[in-house]
Amino acid sequence: MGFLSALGRVLFAFFFLFSAWQEFNAFGVDGGPIAKVYGTKVDFLKDRATSYLGVEVPAVEIKHVVAAGIALKGVGGILFILGSSVGAYLLLLHLVIITPVLHDFANYSNPEFLRVFTQDLALFGTLLFFLGMKNSIHIRQSKRRSPKSKKN
Repeated sequence: MGFLSALGRVLFAFFFLFSAWQEFNAFGVDGGPIAKVYGTKVDFLKDRATSYLGVEVPAVEIKHVVAAGIALKGVGGILFILGSSVGAYLLLLHLVIITPVLHDFANYSNPEFLRVFTQDLALFGTLLFFLGMKNSIHIRQSKRRSPKSKKN
């Protein structure tokens, strides 16, 4: 069971690690091609938040957003492979931040939106399942009593 669990963690984390590796290789000086995608989405969200809140939202360097995403996916993926809950929490944080930024919620009738959004929901659910199982194992182990030696 231990081998299958480790293999499952490696295969799951590969999705995040491969994505982080691709973004890292294309990063360049300006954040790479993903920075252009993030830039339009972040500008849209910033304008929307400014109009709803009535307060000017501060400017954000897009290459810093890309670098933070790479770091969250890379470190989170490695820690997840090692079985750490911190890795799962980092990957959850990445999904919580990036899902509203990347997905075009205004154009949700697009079939591509539905596919990618449900994929992110599945990844989020898998991480929650991992954390729940990890916590339930610790609870079960703490409830076990140590065997008492019998006196003759």
